[in-house]
Amino acid sequence: MEHIIPMEYYLVVSSIMFFAGIYGFITRKNLIAVLISVELVLTSTDINFAVFNRFLFPQHLEGMFFTLFSIGVSAAETAVAIAIIINIYRNIKSTEVRNLKNLKD
Repeated sequence: MEHIIPMEYYLVVSSIMFFAGIYGFITRKNLIAVLISVELVLTSTDINFAVFNRFLFPQHLEGMFFTLFSIGVSAAETAVAIAIIINIYRNIKSTEVRNLKNLKD
């Protein structure tokens, strides 16, 4: 069975997304931007699950099930994180990471 796009192309895209997410997580000062960066990292792992399943075990669907489960966990994690960010904003009127020290007071 001939694949149109080689596996390496998918892995390069996934690696770029992963490292962009890590870079954003380290450098961003806004909580929403940090959350988006974490989602980029999780999406890159989803791409890896799907690609490795498709190219290594095309007759099985375990990688696809892992991807769907991971997407569901990511959605739940995002909902909880946004609820936490909204509560932080209500308390200190800011979503900047450096202002989280005000929560200790």
